[in-house]
Amino acid sequence: MLRAVIFDFDGVITDSEILHFRAFNAVLAPHGFELTKHEYYKDYLGMADKDCFKALIGEGRLRIKESQIPALIQQKTQVFEQLARTEGRIIEGVRELLDLLAKAQVPIAICSGALRPEIELILEEAGLRDCFDIIVSAEEVHHGKPDPEGFLLALQKLNDVWPDPIAPECCIVVEDSHWGLKAAQTAGMRTVAVTNTYDAAQLRQADKIVHRLNDLTLDDLHRICP
Repeated sequence: MLRAVIFDFDGVITDSEILHFRAFNAVLAPHGFELTKHEYYKDYLGMADKDCFKALIGEGRLRIKESQIPALIQQKTQVFEQLARTEGRIIEGVRELLDLLAKAQVPIAICSGALRPEIELILEEAGLRDCFDIIVSAEEVHHGKPDPEGFLLALQKLNDVWPDPIAPECCIVVEDSHWGLKAAQTAGMRTVAVTNTYDAAQLRQADKIVHRLNDLTLDDLHRICP
């Protein structure tokens, strides 16, 4: 049965993927190159910042030492926060689903490759911070998606605060990318994909695909976790 819902953040709660793309390029430009939108969405979108920079170093495109990555992350975070304050928005349908889950007393968490200050900023600005029992951000895991570490940590934290143990198969993960869906499924969880970032054909491994989160009903969610 349905016991918890874990949300990805960028591309699921907030329309911020394009802001991350712009922030990455603002930091990369002084190093002599920028990512195209196509390659960012195809190859890097699902990565945490540190993994993205590591990949670019490994590919020989970003000619810096790995020890310099924390400074780049800090620069990118500053650019992103400026963009988020002026251009960040909550995706249509999110508030309705959060209200539905709250009324049904279903525990809710976030598991994201974004940094905690980025997540907290947007949630606070939108008045949604109190909706989430648990937040797991990039700083708390060693391995980003598609590794399941983040989702398993979110479940562990939910079990720390809820009295009855929640099994992985009783959790639904809401994701917008195939990286996130793979991580959730490896963790033994059920999945809903929302087509905010990729089309349905690229998300077909999900248990259910929707175009907007307020298309979901409680009956839909219970059917996914029989």
